[in-house]
Amino acid sequence: MLRRMTSSTRAIKLMAASALLALLAGCAAMPEGHALRPTLETRTADRDLGDASTYGLYLAGEAAIDRGSSKDAAFYFARASESDPTSASLRSRAFTAALVAGEVPMAARLAKGAEGEASIMNLSRLVRAVEAMATGEGKDAQALLTLDPNSADHAPVLALLRPWAAAEAGDWATAEKLPDVGGNPVLVTVSELGRAEIFEANGKLPEAEAAFKLRANPKNGLFVLGYGAFLERRGRTADAIALYEKAVAAKPGDLSYARALERAKAHKPAPPAIGLKEGSAEALIAPAVLMLAQHQGDSGLGYLRLALRLDPNLDEAWVLVGDAMSAAGDPDAAREAYNHVKPGSDQYITARNDLAIALQKDGDKDAALALARETMKSEPGDPRLLTLYADLLSDDEKYVEAAGVLDKAIAAVGEDNAGWTLFYLRGAAEERSGRWPAAEADLKRALKLKPNEPEVMNYLGYAWVDRGEHLTEALALLEKAEALSPDNGAIVDSLGWARYRAHDYRKAISDLERAIELDPSDPEVNDHLGDVYWQVGRRLEAQYQWRRVLTLDPDAKRRAAVEAKLKNGLQTTEAVNQAVSPVAPVGGVAHP
Repeated sequence: MLRRMTSSTRAIKLMAASALLALLAGCAAMPEGHALRPTLETRTADRDLGDASTYGLYLAGEAAIDRGSSKDAAFYFARASESDPTSASLRSRAFTAALVAGEVPMAARLAKGAEGEASIMNLSRLVRAVEAMATGEGKDAQALLTLDPNSADHAPVLALLRPWAAAEAGDWATAEKLPDVGGNPVLVTVSELGRAEIFEANGKLPEAEAAFKLRANPKNGLFVLGYGAFLERRGRTADAIALYEKAVAAKPGDLSYARALERAKAHKPAPPAIGLKEGSAEALIAPAVLMLAQHQGDSGLGYLRLALRLDPNLDEAWVLVGDAMSAAGDPDAAREAYNHVKPGSDQYITARNDLAIALQKDGDKDAALALARETMKSEPGDPRLLTLYADLLSDDEKYVEAAGVLDKAIAAVGEDNAGWTLFYLRGAAEERSGRWPAAEADLKRALKLKPNEPEVMNYLGYAWVDRGEHLTEALALLEKAEALSPDNGAIVDSLGWARYRAHDYRKAISDLERAIELDPSDPEVNDHLGDVYWQVGRRLEAQYQWRRVLTLDPDAKRRAAVEAKLKNGLQTTEAVNQAVSPVAPVGGVAHP
């Protein structure tokens, strides 16, 4: 069996999502954890602040951020700002904390005095405008959004909301104009979709249809689903079915198209036309995803909070909040966000999937498996659920069962329509369950479908090296993978190990020392470096690396092999060492 894979189905879930949602990545700039707890007002009475100083309150706010409690942080910063109302920096800090915590009304109150950088001024204007829209004050919102921005920060989002605020203010002539969102193709698409929806809201149906048709092709799911629903609402079900059928034929694995087609064929009620508040909330999703993808966590999460202020039932936003909280290391907040999504929602399965992943990440494997099994009862053939369930089974080292579940996932979408990830995951499960011929075939098929995917190159290349097969081809594959992903410690280690097996010790040392820099706490990388040091006569350094392996929680087989090497040296334990391979889930993180 091989070492851990360099990615997991959690990462694959993002890669395989829609073009918009696939932009969601990490939240490195986000303060760790932003808990979703009872509102600030309900918690105020629980605290006895005594004679706390302004500086003490500020420190309490910073400590709350460090421990992952954004609600507490918002409380303390707000009190600090009240204690010293002349401090613009404290007011700005309190404003940002309140927004991140989801306390939008409080953030709007604080925004009036939040001064400092131009980006804060733009964001404060945006928050005040959203609060005005949420409370039905469209004219105030339009006035705030019409002012020229102080800088480029948040300017596209201010522009994106202007038509919706104008519509709420009754200024339909302004609402029907396309805003200048700075040329970003994602935001341009969102603005064009919003224009179609605003035309429909104003009763201009021919204009709405023309705007929907503008981009209604199978590659653009937002417009296909929007136009199809528009046709259904007009009673033109046959036209909607034809549109959905074309989309399904072009992208047979897209469940949103399949479900829309099923609904139309069954003559079920069409989705209602979007309201103004709901439309403005949905317009904020794309900017939020873009910010999160660019590691601007506060801005991304802030946009999501604003969207939920406009539409508390926007399940897509709740799922993204949950994902952001999970990435920030706050599983409790993530679970609470996912639990906002109820059965019957289009986002329900996604939320259940992500909740199971959060449970798994928190070490509660049994609860994760139980949740996946329970959710599968509602959608037993859903490939997303099957893939997740297989990942959880692999995490529990049930590789044979995981491979069987992936058989069902591939069958559900059709073998000709299955993407590379399904063959990759099944190949890994098969390899770990000792079915190498089947595993090799699946890994090769995954590579054929995604020829430049470093993950697949790494897994297949290392498998060949580990088995002593196709060493020249494996080395070329791993060199290509390393060129594509030079900062991936697992891939660099695989390359170094391949060179070790080829007796190119000089290059192997260079690779493995770099792998240690990239992934210093991995027991296998340290073990490999010890082996190559031993081969070139650097015995003390080899023993140091092997002793370090024992401090890094290796699996039982690796521990036994390393202890034998420390006792007898490498030559007498080489066969044992080569037989070792750590046991890890198909969805393991950060190593092949």
